[in-house]
Amino acid sequence: MIFKSIKAVALGSIILLASCKEEPKTEDKLMTDNILLQEWGGPFQGVPAFDKMDVADVKEAIEKGMEHQLKQIDAIAKNEEDPTFENTIVAMESAGKPLNRVFAYYGIMSSNMSSPEFRKVQAELAPKLSDFRSKISQNEALFKRIKTVYDASQKNPLEPQAQRVVDLTYKQFEMNGANLDAEKKKRYAEINKELSTLYTKFSNNVLHDEENYVTYLTKDQLGGLSEGFIKSAAKIASGKGQDGKYAITNTRSSMDPFLIYSTERELRKQVWENYYSRGDNGDEYDNNKIIAEILKLRKERVGLLGYNNYAQWRLQDRMAKNPENAMDLMLKVWPAATARVKEEVVDMQAVANELGDNITIQPWDYRYYAEKVRKKKYDLDSDEVKQYLQLDKLTDAMFFVAGELFNYKFTPVEEGSVPVFHEDVNVWEVTDKDSGKHIGLWYLDPYAREGKRSGAWATTYRSSTTFEGETNVLASNNSNFVKPAPGEAVLVSWDDATTFFHEFGHALHFFAADVKYPTLQGGVRDYTEFQSQLLERWLSTDKVINQFLVHYKTEEPITAELVEKIKKASTFNQGFGTTEYLASALIDMKLHLADPTDIDIDKFERETLDELGMPKELPMRHRTPHFGHVFSGEGYATAYYGYMWADVLTSDASEAFKEAPDGFYDKDVADKLVKYLFAPRNAMDPAEAYRKFRGRDAKIEALMRDRGFPVP
Repeated sequence: MIFKSIKAVALGSIILLASCKEEPKTEDKLMTDNILLQEWGGPFQGVPAFDKMDVADVKEAIEKGMEHQLKQIDAIAKNEEDPTFENTIVAMESAGKPLNRVFAYYGIMSSNMSSPEFRKVQAELAPKLSDFRSKISQNEALFKRIKTVYDASQKNPLEPQAQRVVDLTYKQFEMNGANLDAEKKKRYAEINKELSTLYTKFSNNVLHDEENYVTYLTKDQLGGLSEGFIKSAAKIASGKGQDGKYAITNTRSSMDPFLIYSTERELRKQVWENYYSRGDNGDEYDNNKIIAEILKLRKERVGLLGYNNYAQWRLQDRMAKNPENAMDLMLKVWPAATARVKEEVVDMQAVANELGDNITIQPWDYRYYAEKVRKKKYDLDSDEVKQYLQLDKLTDAMFFVAGELFNYKFTPVEEGSVPVFHEDVNVWEVTDKDSGKHIGLWYLDPYAREGKRSGAWATTYRSSTTFEGETNVLASNNSNFVKPAPGEAVLVSWDDATTFFHEFGHALHFFAADVKYPTLQGGVRDYTEFQSQLLERWLSTDKVINQFLVHYKTEEPITAELVEKIKKASTFNQGFGTTEYLASALIDMKLHLADPTDIDIDKFERETLDELGMPKELPMRHRTPHFGHVFSGEGYATAYYGYMWADVLTSDASEAFKEAPDGFYDKDVADKLVKYLFAPRNAMDPAEAYRKFRGRDAKIEALMRDRGFPVP
């Protein structure tokens, strides 16, 4: 998942006008007193002072940054010269640098190092940031200039990247109400402000439930759990003042292995209910009413623009183009996925019966008995596989793949030379293997902690552009692995290793970018997951398996026999994986196509899943009350289907490598991968870029083959 900081909402990159050389005014001088606004110093073209950031500085920094940027935007809008690409679009691309620097810190404090103090400031700033964005998107004089440049470019096109920036900028303003009359603009801005507050409250409610629902175990309740997991759980409990106990936190990284291995069925149920009830506990942190209000406001807002529903508005500039195309793809896969679930449940129930367990498979049993079926069918023990999946070795494996495909080299920076926001964060310099050219820095924040949101994501603190001189890339990957006890290796599941590679794919997408203007760093949501999903495939290549999968105690390489079992089981449990994901994606779309008047969120979720024929033995991957992708902002709203859309591209592109003489390490195909699928970012229409890589459009048949489903 790509995590975009707040700067990406509504409008593209709008930074401080670089051409301003005049002596700083009083407010500009005051800016330099706030560390969050200051230019980044030190090596590598300057790096954020993460070691000096303080919540106390946030409010002033955001407010001064907004004020400064609005003055620059106003200067562009009031420019008496005729509108040109340079004095309007390029000037906008260059505006707002101080505020963008603040957002690098803001994103860390929001996602990696949240605190009650920060959440209070965040809630206060949310409506102000919404007003700020509206003042830009509804600036009539500014839009008039943009439209003049856009209209002229339709008659006399600019060079490709310049034209793409003009087209995207015009479309962004149009989609955000620039053509509305004064009364509708006013209401549009009011709605955005209301939504910004609701998004912040939604996120903080989920974080509250993640932090406050912890299951503590005693020594007699550890049946089935691995030694490493037990040690980590003890360390977490001790950190929470519960010495002698073992903590199962309310995050996926803790919940998932517990549900797979714990022999304590009632505790599995408790942990399952805690996790899937986040935001849905009927208390002051319940999100159901907030979601209903969000849906109403979204529909009202797009109605001002003439759209029937939010999905129509949102998908017009995505690869799917409209909700019908997105739904068509999902519903083509759904029957095969749910049919496979039925087969999986039959197999699990048979194993439960053989063991004499007098139960009927329930959602908190699925992972537990699926693991037993895996052992029976494929003689494959997930815990045995984990012994060969060490986090540091996986990191080396990712560096190896980056070197083979992108010619990148990763070198740890000297300790203390680059500031970090937590002792767990490590930093590497990225260079070209042959020329030694510096490309950027890669930050890794791998472990779960209080105040850090759950899941895994990638983000950038600085992106690569060339329009004002070449800039390097500062990119990060963030995970929530359970921190081991001192001296213990971090062992992860195959699924978690896959996610680790996925997020690294986003980072490589940032590093490989070859674009001139900041706006072109943005992405089309149902396309930008494709590159990262594609990189997952290298985890199971022979070169990675043979070099980097070694036993954490003996350092012996993984056996050929175990590798063969892993490959044979590659489509195992695809019913569960595909169905839990698609259920969330379908609910996301159907919620935004429904009439939100008097909507009861819990009831809608239940009834819609019943209509779809959702198997009762498993839940949605993200139940609606904690579906942060969709309700903590708008990045994935009506766009969660995008993972499936991107996976069609992924499966099809993988077959291009399989068909190549040197497989996944074929140089010619890898060169095309970098040139057409990674380097352009949004400088080229995604469909055109894919056709340049593959020679044709992607086909769904490859996806069905990948998942072991019947090919239509």
